[in-house]
Amino acid sequence: MIAASFSSFGAGFLFGIGLWLSGMANPRKVIDFLDVAGNWDPSLLLVMGGAVAVTAAFFRPLIRKKDIKFEKTDIDAPLVIGAAVFGLGWGIGGYCPGPALTALSNLSAEASVFVAAMIVGGIVGKIRR
Repeated sequence: MIAASFSSFGAGFLFGIGLWLSGMANPRKVIDFLDVAGNWDPSLLLVMGGAVAVTAAFFRPLIRKKDIKFEKTDIDAPLVIGAAVFGLGWGIGGYCPGPALTALSNLSAEASVFVAAMIVGGIVGKIRR
């Protein structure tokens, strides 16, 4: 139990450091990456490429295991609407959940408001189900 807590903390800490080093915790960098028609900053492509490479290398053996089951989700209106709202929030705020939590260490109002809205949205989504 304690070892699992330490390994979870270590993985989260390493993830947070990676977000800071890659610039994902900086909303300006994320917004510039999403602004392909304006001040486009393609540097986050390297971050995504690294994430895809790690996923391809380490998750493939897990997926092939017989004892792991993946649940198929139907694509319905609530899923599409929720994804659209998430995308709009990401584009407007420049944060997605992981980097937003990391950015809380700056004690900025923007990150705090985003995380509060993210928590409320998660609670509302759970109530709806």
